[in-house]
Amino acid sequence: GKFVNDLSICRASPIQLISSNIEVAKPGKVPGGKTEIPFEFPLQAKGNKMLYETYHGVFVNIQYTLRCDMRRPLLAKDLSKTCEFMLHCQPQKSKVQPTPVDFTITPETLQNVKERTSLPKFVIRGHLDATNCVITQPLTGELVVESSEVAIKSIELQLVRVETCGCAEGYARDATEIQNIQIAEGDVCHGLPIPIYMVFPRLFTCPTLETTNFKVEFEVNVVIVLHDDHLITENFPLKLCRV
Repeated sequence: GKFVNDLSICRASPIQLISSNIEVAKPGKVPGGKTEIPFEFPLQAKGNKMLYETYHGVFVNIQYTLRCDMRRPLLAKDLSKTCEFMLHCQPQKSKVQPTPVDFTITPETLQNVKERTSLPKFVIRGHLDATNCVITQPLTGELVVESSEVAIKSIELQLVRVETCGCAEGYARDATEIQNIQIAEGDVCHGLPIPIYMVFPRLFTCPTLETTNFKVEFEVNVVIVLHDDHLITENFPLKLCRV
């Protein structure tokens, strides 16, 4: 058996964090029927490197793969099979302190608006129960449309990954969508509490990570879509951890 692991960072060459080769069976004949060969090996990083949690991103990928090779004699073709296995980082021992955030969205609070006077009047209030989040627990909160001059088409939650990676040529920072969940459809009743609830997808999120070569961070956008498809967005940085 041969065990190979690659960590691909940005557009640079993959960085190998761990590599191990073990022989799981001596040369000889495999009897007919089903043969199971047990094996195990320690997950130890090479040199002074660290093992990071499995993560599938756009510009940063952290993957651990297991490859089994069977050498066969003479004219028989060698057999090879590769599969990925998931790695969880060690949970932090300290408890995560809740960090609730209250928010109010009005035309006056919006950033990057050129003509504020042309915007319709609206007041949207709400809260997130925490922005310091346990990755195995959902992001929760509540949102209330108190007033709006125009009809609302949809209210959505957008989970975003922010990947920063670099090498000798410099650093690149890219934000891309992981998932978008609609929490309300149509012109919702004013004053009605709308629950905020989002589960963090396992492969596409990991505990917030910062190393010398790259960073993986996460944000959530509360997006209100007006009837004319105008978007109102409020952004919240998140810190994900495992406990």
